[in-house]
Amino acid sequence: MNNKVKINIDGKEIQAEAGSSLLQAALDNDIYIPHLCYLDGMKEPHAGCRLCFVEVKGLPGPVTSCTTKVEDNMVVRTHSPDVDRLVKHAYELIISTHPIVCKTCPANRSCALQDMAKELRLPLKPGKLNKILPDYPIDDSHPLFILDPNLCVLCGKCVFVCNEVEGARALEFLFRGISMRIGTAAGLPLAESTCTGCLKCVDVCPVGALSRKANQVQAG
Repeated sequence: MNNKVKINIDGKEIQAEAGSSLLQAALDNDIYIPHLCYLDGMKEPHAGCRLCFVEVKGLPGPVTSCTTKVEDNMVVRTHSPDVDRLVKHAYELIISTHPIVCKTCPANRSCALQDMAKELRLPLKPGKLNKILPDYPIDDSHPLFILDPNLCVLCGKCVFVCNEVEGARALEFLFRGISMRIGTAAGLPLAESTCTGCLKCVDVCPVGALSRKANQVQAG
């Protein structure tokens, strides 16, 4: 039984698994769509970063590609005036609360925001928006890794793998609105939490908010 469908993205015809997300189909075929909060295997992507907009022929406006399922003969554009405007706005909102400390950041040269800025030809600065930088304490209590919530972009990948993949339930979203951040239940230090030390959260962090300690980097 053939579970493949044919879709067209930016004039390129590709095959994709029926029922898969449009974003995953693009990524599987080396077609870049900006994103932060999506991981393959998520049953219900929450589309929180608002970066993966595309236009699909027949639909009235841009849609998030992580929540859109592929259909046979779907025609997709990853760039248009509306798509580019929405993506730029979402990117600038993220950058406006993100410290630009690339030289000292553990994710330097392997950072999703750096890649995004290069691909979209956008600066690593908020443009017209005022910079509002967080000032949260860094948790370095764990022997294996560090959590710096000031670098966090609230993508939720670490929460997903900690809860749904590893089952440790050590990390979660804390507070709401502009005060939202990633941390442990009851605000415990990581060393006193239910963390198993699997480092899955570190592996999926796109920006260096979670990073291995120096001895772990050398050992790896």
